Amino acid sequence: MIEQSVSSPPRGGARLPVRADAGRYLILSVVFVCAACGLVYELELVALASYLIGDSVTQASVVLSVMVFAMGVGSLLAKRLRCRAAFGFGLLEAALALLGGCSALVLYASFIWLGESRYALVGFSLATGVLIGAEIPLLMSLIQRFSRQDAEGTVADLFAADYVGALVGGLAFPFLLLPWLGQLTGALLTGAVNAVAGGGLVLWLFRRDLTSRSRWVLVIVNALVLALLATAAVLVDDFERAARRAVYGEQVRVAIHTDVQDVVITGGGSGPLELYLDGRLRVSARDEFRYHEALVHPAMRGPHARVLILGGGDGLAAREVLRYGDVREVTVVELDPGVVRLARTDPALRELNREAYGDGRVRTVYADAFTWLRSVDARGVWGGRYDVVISDLPNPGVTASTKLYSEEFYGLATRVLADGGRLAVHAGSPATQRHTYWTVDATLRAAGFGTTPYHATGWPSGFAAGPDRVKDGAPAVSDWGFDLAEVGASPRLGLARDAPRLRSLEGTALAAGARGMERTRVRGLPPSTLVHPRYGG
Repeated sequence: MIEQSVSSPPRGGARLPVRADAGRYLILSVVFVCAACGLVYELELVALASYLIGDSVTQASVVLSVMVFAMGVGSLLAKRLRCRAAFGFGLLEAALALLGGCSALVLYASFIWLGESRYALVGFSLATGVLIGAEIPLLMSLIQRFSRQDAEGTVADLFAADYVGALVGGLAFPFLLLPWLGQLTGALLTGAVNAVAGGGLVLWLFRRDLTSRSRWVLVIVNALVLALLATAAVLVDDFERAARRAVYGEQVRVAIHTDVQDVVITGGGSGPLELYLDGRLRVSARDEFRYHEALVHPAMRGPHARVLILGGGDGLAAREVLRYGDVREVTVVELDPGVVRLARTDPALRELNREAYGDGRVRTVYADAFTWLRSVDARGVWGGRYDVVISDLPNPGVTASTKLYSEEFYGLATRVLADGGRLAVHAGSPATQRHTYWTVDATLRAAGFGTTPYHATGWPSGFAAGPDRVKDGAPAVSDWGFDLAEVGASPRLGLARDAPRLRSLEGTALAAGARGMERTRVRGLPPSTLVHPRYGG
């Protein structure tokens, strides 16, 4: 085979501006960049679906399966463009850059102003998959202009560049784009890189394959795409502020993105404080005392010199524990230092938690609760075992928190509990997540605990704006479910009768709630290693 050069005509087309090897490596470099961008779009859709809709397992499955199907469709459709592969690839990359770069903005807007993002999610997954699937067949046609290998070797090179690019894109998304730029700006920048790589390749390397009209079409289309992406990047802060006002109202005081999650605080001045984590209401000053008193005080009957709080970075569970003057030490294990920082410094939140972190008895550990319990078990409990463990963790219906409601997790908890110690667990709503709630109860019993289920009513947790917050013109009422557990014993009903009589928690009310919960028990539920949202009611 005779090597092609600048002066020798290429196979099946006009002269090319570089030597064969150089052209081949340029195309493989663009394959690498486009693959990285494509995976960023894919991960962006998965992350947004989990954030806006919830249940990350289901949403990831929908996005990935739809995209893989669409990629097959795109590969078939690409056959119609192979006769004009260079022009088709240029238009395809411009469309992909615009679609992928703007996907986050459109999905946010559809959720915020239309109240529904599922249809937009499926539409973006289909369209993005079709465009990504059409890339490889067109690139195969283009690289054969330079390749001195057989078809099998060329395909191997293309897929190697594609897979390595996907690896880089997959790592860049969580470690570079999200922390440094955020979801919206990160997607827009990725689109710009995609447009420059695809358009630059065609307009330079294959410019002699294009007619004058085709060249101008590609120049104008890519210029418009880059202009739209740049304009969106300039206006993204205004968009985020408008979106925040639409979701949370006009009283947003704090809006930050920590290393773990988005944190928003509203009110605290003219209105009641509300704390949102990743868009979901976690604390409302209207009635948070109902939740935290019901969670903490039943477990404080009996010895309580040393208390462990898993989660609870807002300091509100610690506030209730510190009401007891004979508590010697409180250890708070919180994953997100940003939440604790706000609990220490935000005036309204600090007032709500009564400056719990300023109490010398409180010790803070920044770690995942599961990992920390496992490491503590390995090296021994610092200072002795705990009399009380309070599990103030995310709802078990959230997929990311399922390991914190597993039998293994509760088994680790038993090893840090003193003899006769108690474990209080927030187990989800027995009204709307009935199977989830009773699966947690079954899992506690399988781990060796005797359990007393009970519940309290209050405001619903969930997204800031949505139909669940208002019913018949009035705020909806939620049902918080709890389980009080003790190793090797069955805590008796009415356990809180000897606890302080606070505003909303009395022993008789707790006993009545526990008896009512027992009557609603779902019999025969097996313990679950991972409590999954499919159990939800």
